[in-house]
Parts: sequence; C-alpha cells; structure tokens
Amino acid sequence: MRIDITLRITAEILESAFRSTDKSLMGHWGTHFDVMDKDFPLEYTERNGIVFDVRMVKDRDIDIPDIDISKVSQDMFVVFYTGYIENERYGTSEYFKEHPQLSLGLIDALLDKKVSVIGLDFAGVRRGKEHTPMDQKCADRGVFIIENLCDLGRVLEKGDCFKASIYPMNCIGMTGLPCRVTVDI
Repeated sequence: MRIDITLRITAEILESAFRSTDKSLMGHWGTHFDVMDKDFPLEYTERNGIVFDVRMVKDRDIDIPDIDISKVSQDMFVVFYTGYIENERYGTSEYFKEHPQLSLGLIDALLDKKVSVIGLDFAGVRRGKEHTPMDQKCADRGVFIIENLCDLGRVLEKGDCFKASIYPMNCIGMTGLPCRVTVDI
C-alpha cells in the first residue's frame, strides 16, 4: 500500500508564499526539506523508515525515552507523529511558533545514529532562534529535515516501518526545497 504523506498545497498557501517579502523563505512552504547550504544526495530518495507515535507528549520536548531508539539505524528516515498538523491549521502564526519540538538530546542521538532524514508533522525540530542553527547542525552532519508531513496516522494503522520515496525539487541556492514524500507499507 502506498500513502502520500505530503501536505496538499492550496492556492491560498501558494499566494501567501509568493506575497512574502522575505525571499529567504522561498522553498519553505508546505512539505519541504531544510537543506541549508547542502545538496540533497540522490541516494536519499529511497529510504527505509520508521514513524514514532509521540502524540502523548504534551507541554515538553519530545525526548529519547518517548521512542524506542533501538529501532533506529544508520541511513533511516525517522518520522515523528504528533498530530499537530491535524489540530493546528498550517500557515497560522501559532502553527509556526507553538509547534512541538525535539529535545537537544534526541536530536544528538539521531545524529549519532547517522540517520539520513528526520520527518516531522510540524514546523521544525526546534522553535524560534534555535530553528535555523539546528537545521544547519543537522545538515552539516548529512541529516536533512522534512517539515509539515501529514497523514501519519494512516501509516501507523499499517505499522510503524515503511519504505519511503522522497522527491525534492531540483533547485539550487535555496535553504528549503519543496518535496513530495510517499511511503510503501
């Protein structure tokens, strides 16, 4: 079974993105990679993945004890399902400022495991001023972050492991790349 876990882009989302006066945000709409100053390796387009259900984590960072880190291995696509994108409308100020975040310890553990991609159903591994430096830290270690995934509950209905196909736009000089992500279960 194949499931598309990409946020559907509406005309309203596109209009908002193109109206933005901050051109550095170009590429940072909908489901996208934060690539920073790196090229996304083509071998990363096909990855084994796992989704962790962390919907029970409230009012604190998602941390190592919230997942079974022993299930994570090198080159994986590790996805976190919080339900946030289902409960807070994408594009609102709250969506971008109040989203869940991963603890610094969990991010470091994923980097130490040498995962390839971290996937989120929210707007970033960290909020505010910590967002960009953490994206850069991950990219410098060869780990790319995909933000704003959806339909992760459908994936979990079939199990937590999958094979991902990741299709980034072929753009250069951007810190974000819109992409499409599908999973085979």
